[in-house]
Amino acid sequence: MLTTIVTRIVAACCRHAKLVVLIAAIAASLAGYYAVAHFAINTDSSKLIADDLPWRQRQAAFTKAFPQNDGLILVVIDGATPEAAQGAAVSLVDRLKDRHDRFDFVKLPDEEPFFNKNGLLFQPTEKVNATVDQLTKSQPLLAQLASDPSLRGFMTMISLVSIGIERGQTPLADVAPFFGKTADAVEGALNGHVVPFSFRQLFSGGSDSEQVGRRRFVQIKPKLDFSNIQPGQAATDAVEQAVEELHLTRDHGVRVRLTGQIPLDDQEFGTVKEGFALNSTLTVLAVIFILWLALKSGRLIIAVGLSTLVGLLLTAAAGLAVVGALNLISIAFAVLFIGIGVDFGIQFSVRYRDERYAEPRLITAVTSAGVKAGRPLLLAAAATTAGFYSFLPTDYKGVSELGIIAGDGMIIAFGISITLLPALLTLFHPPSETKEVGYRFLAPLDEFLTRHRWWVIGLTVGLAIVGSPLLRDVKFDFNPLNLNSPKVESVATLLDLMKDPATTPNKIDVLEPSLDRAQALADKLAKLPEVGATQTLNSFIPPDQDAKLPVLQDAADLLGPSLNPEEGKPAPGDDDDVVAIKAAAVRLDHSAEKGAGDAAQTTRRLAEDMRKLAAAPPEARQAARDAFLPPLTMLLGQLRALVSAGPVTLDTLPKDLARDWVTPDGQARIEVTPRNLSNTNDNLARFSDAVLSVAPNATGQPVVIQESGRSVIWAFIEAGLWALGSIALLLYLVLRRVVDVLLTLVPLLLAGVLTMEITVLIGLPLNFANIIALPLLLGLGVAFKIYFVMAWRAGQTHLLQSSLTRAVFFSAMTTAVAFGSLWSSKHPGTSSMGELLALSLACTLVAAVFFQPALMGPPRKKEGEQVPEGESLREGVPVAAE
Repeated sequence: MLTTIVTRIVAACCRHAKLVVLIAAIAASLAGYYAVAHFAINTDSSKLIADDLPWRQRQAAFTKAFPQNDGLILVVIDGATPEAAQGAAVSLVDRLKDRHDRFDFVKLPDEEPFFNKNGLLFQPTEKVNATVDQLTKSQPLLAQLASDPSLRGFMTMISLVSIGIERGQTPLADVAPFFGKTADAVEGALNGHVVPFSFRQLFSGGSDSEQVGRRRFVQIKPKLDFSNIQPGQAATDAVEQAVEELHLTRDHGVRVRLTGQIPLDDQEFGTVKEGFALNSTLTVLAVIFILWLALKSGRLIIAVGLSTLVGLLLTAAAGLAVVGALNLISIAFAVLFIGIGVDFGIQFSVRYRDERYAEPRLITAVTSAGVKAGRPLLLAAAATTAGFYSFLPTDYKGVSELGIIAGDGMIIAFGISITLLPALLTLFHPPSETKEVGYRFLAPLDEFLTRHRWWVIGLTVGLAIVGSPLLRDVKFDFNPLNLNSPKVESVATLLDLMKDPATTPNKIDVLEPSLDRAQALADKLAKLPEVGATQTLNSFIPPDQDAKLPVLQDAADLLGPSLNPEEGKPAPGDDDDVVAIKAAAVRLDHSAEKGAGDAAQTTRRLAEDMRKLAAAPPEARQAARDAFLPPLTMLLGQLRALVSAGPVTLDTLPKDLARDWVTPDGQARIEVTPRNLSNTNDNLARFSDAVLSVAPNATGQPVVIQESGRSVIWAFIEAGLWALGSIALLLYLVLRRVVDVLLTLVPLLLAGVLTMEITVLIGLPLNFANIIALPLLLGLGVAFKIYFVMAWRAGQTHLLQSSLTRAVFFSAMTTAVAFGSLWSSKHPGTSSMGELLALSLACTLVAAVFFQPALMGPPRKKEGEQVPEGESLREGVPVAAE
């Protein structure tokens, strides 16, 4: 009945070819218009897995409690000096904070102002005493700078330092490094540019503390457009434009980098697009060349191409109508459709060529091709559709939606192959075939498979069994960071942040109903060997305040009047600055006499630079002001805040800071930092499992990575079981023999096993990107196996010489070239996808062309019919050219 229906459809389409093509053109145009008008893509990767999973609900609950921490752009600013980094951060915030069209907020971290004021309280008491003692010794210098925060005041301070050296109060060696930095800045001013400068070395007892605190952060919550393939692109462009306009570059002493989930995702797609046009062009040319080798006719190639295009447009429209918006995985339906759609077209067209060699009449040959190819194509389409639909019940929504679109596409592809393609062949009227279509040169291999089939079966199965221990080492790398190129700025920056426990993103968050319960759990978590530290809102209450506050109060009493003079000196003019510069140069000459070696040489160098600065044009002294005065203003502000520290309690903490740790309804957050900062999957799994054993409601990046990996693995196991069951049932209903069902499925399973074993041998782990090769392996694998089983059931012998093998070989080649070209992508995830696709297709082809004919053996005799040795029956499915 199926054969009769397909035959009538093909014959009718041949008779009314123009009408069929017209209807197809109208349908394709409407589908294309609908697809363009309704095209939408949701690039929110958090929507790829079902929301009702327990770990997803924990993640959603935490995000709801602390939405300000989700979907951020983190701007990392490294300065040549702490002041340069801080100044760049403040200027960037000031430039962007009113851009409400691009950002929900732009701010410095909430804890930064708090630590600027209370930072000393978190230091050991000994460090507090030492810092205050150093500031006390520097009181005259600070008083001078505070009363005259100008270039004149700075030069007067240099003179005061020099007087201390002359009197023996200050060793020249202690101050020489500061003099060297000052000389660098003066020489930069003389050359017309600003060299970043820091006062920290002078007021830290000559230590290297200026190397500390040179990194600052800006937190940005962008407005995202998930209909764009790069939803945060407009926001990141605005940030980069501001950075350029503010000259926040290495030449100006700062380095600005963007990281966070938004830049990571956007730059990932940017990497995918890199070289895409050239790669696509070369791939299309290669596919056309392979199609030419398979079909030997430009008219046939155009017919297959047009049929595939029409089917793709119809599938796109149907898919958008069903799911509304594509996701990052379901958009791969086009890849799957082209692969299997082209396969259907090649199967029908090669069968047509085979029929045309024996039948000179065009329509008769096309109809006969439909009779012979229709039933196996229908069964292949039905089985492939069942396989794709098997992903529907899984929790992996990305592949679930891909399954429904690709499944619908298989139905459309089959319909196109028995309607539009025959009509196009009728209109294009390809020339007759003058040679047999099969592969006569494979006759010796055919004979070898016939005579030594048990050796072939044993060797193939034996290899799979010997390699089976490798299956235990199949790796599932679901760390999304490993899918990105480490050369991309956002990834390189994130890897840099991972080296510091304070900034590593691999932290776990736990949400508790109260701060007391959060602190109790945090204390328990801190005892785990995998945990480096825990933090709650209580962590912002400094210890031993009773011992430290009196010391700071004494510093405030002494330094307060100096840092906040009642009346400062009037602003100097340029002439006043010149006088002060010359006086400082004279004092420096005297100071150099109190030392020797490098210290004395550095001091004389600064004195000479001062004289040059005094004699230089006013523009040079303005450049010196730009170098010295901003960090001076920042220093005085920080010192005023530092000595004004008071008692810190939960009630006195800033509201914005407290809101980052406790919700308005009292829920409290625990932040857990790993002891081992490695980003390897094994380490993250150990850390995640350890924390979950104590805090089952934990979430955060390490937990999400592990749980999402488990969810995806289970989704594919579940879909695989559904697929095997549904395909086996379908095959049994059609083939009516358990043995024939096994002959179809065993080679498919063997191809899958060999693919997994080879991935271990070549060190290719499965990941979120390349795992979609498995549905493709299922789809094409089932189709190829069905073609051979149907040919074998029809009594065909010498399968390797047949037109069927030609069709399967070139179908696999076309798909392998199209998908394998992804292997050359600079994006690691895309490259691994192309590598696994090419590998799975190679295994599928080998299993179909070599193992399956040996497994099937000689064809059965039909009831009442003898099949002469070496002769094939010309009915059922694609047959031998012989």
